[in-house]
Amino acid sequence: MKEYSTKFFRFNRSDISRLLTALAVIWLLWSMGLSGVINTFLILFVVFLLVPLSALLGLRWWLNRNLIQEKCPICNHEFTAFNHTQSQCPNCGEPIQVENGHFQRLTPPGTIDISAVEVGMKQLED
Repeated sequence: MKEYSTKFFRFNRSDISRLLTALAVIWLLWSMGLSGVINTFLILFVVFLLVPLSALLGLRWWLNRNLIQEKCPICNHEFTAFNHTQSQCPNCGEPIQVENGHFQRLTPPGTIDISAVEVGMKQLED
């Protein structure tokens, strides 16, 4: 003959806490009524879906306004930096100031910046 164990009737703390949680949820739904349940689901929908979506769109808009991609004025290496910040070219190491969407060479006061022009050689005939 098969003996039946009493495991079915044993309760430990986790079983009691699960039972009390289920009773609390049932009591809460009962007290709110059907309109309260629907309102709760709509609020959770807005919080968990629309708020992160709007935050993502806001971050994308901010990055489009403040992230500048341009060529270094010294070595013509293209890289990305934030607007209104100081940066350093990853290729030549030149300090760069990013102002109004353009890269400018960061030089000490009193420095005259010139651009060299390559001139072709002509051979003179005797």
